[in-house]
Amino acid sequence: MIRHGEFKTPGGKLIAVEFDASDGTLRNVVVTGDFFLYPEEALDRLSGSLEGAPATLTGPDYAARISAGLSGDVELLGSSAEALANAVVRALHDPDTRDAAGGR
Repeated sequence: MIRHGEFKTPGGKLIAVEFDASDGTLRNVVVTGDFFLYPEEALDRLSGSLEGAPATLTGPDYAARISAGLSGDVELLGSSAEALANAVVRALHDPDTRDAAGGR
């Protein structure tokens, strides 16, 4: 099952994440939303910062992984590592699960 979580940054933008966590780790992570990322090519790095992470981490642990994956040359505008971490935690604890075809 694909898990989906969202978080709207207060005064900012929506950030969402989808991933598979069936093996106890986050796999096939996709980050979406209406935030801005500069350079745009860093989106793979944003998703990659969560790829393979244990599904048992805390919000601050996920935020630290995300921040570490986005070095000083990347700007996440309208959202934050903490907001994405909140979306991951929401997906794990209150999942909006979807089947492989994208349905519920």
